[in-house]
Amino acid sequence: MPMLLFSRVARFVLSACLLFVVAGCGHRGAVREDPAAIDLPRLMGTWRVIAHIPYFAERGHVAARYEYALRDTDKVAVAYHYRESFDAPQQQRDARASVKKDSGNREWTLWFVGVVPAKWRIVEVAPDYSWVMADYPGRDMGWILARDATMDDATYQELVRKARDHGINARQLVRVPQVPDQVGTPGFGAPKEP
Repeated sequence: MPMLLFSRVARFVLSACLLFVVAGCGHRGAVREDPAAIDLPRLMGTWRVIAHIPYFAERGHVAARYEYALRDTDKVAVAYHYRESFDAPQQQRDARASVKKDSGNREWTLWFVGVVPAKWRIVEVAPDYSWVMADYPGRDMGWILARDATMDDATYQELVRKARDHGINARQLVRVPQVPDQVGTPGFGAPKEP
């Protein structure tokens, strides 16, 4: 009887080990996707600057937007479009970005004028990629971007709360006028030109 029990236990353990090995072989070489990784091709396109912590290079801009175009698996062309008033001509600044490997496509280094590096980190993106929140790690800078030019107040307030949760100084966020009716509205920045 003890030998029969030992034989059953041994077969069970052997079967379990074999099943484990076979299951492991079935996934051998498969790439394990990070569920929190950003879908880089899906992120490409036009993003309106809904709010930001103003700094010298973006202060006073209206109708500001970023356009991203994938140039390689980890290279992105960046174009920043803006006006200094709604009557002023549109201006553009070009940059390129390198996406840090093993960051889930969240950490970028942007190069302005070819030599000036800036860090960019995507801290959260909407499940439908309708908005994105980013910051400059270690600096007091942050952005809320959206596909649409306008955002309802409830969504904006929710994103301000999320920004705070991510360590962005949400009290310094200023909304960027995307349409002329927003100029002079509380919470929106003033255009550089009257």
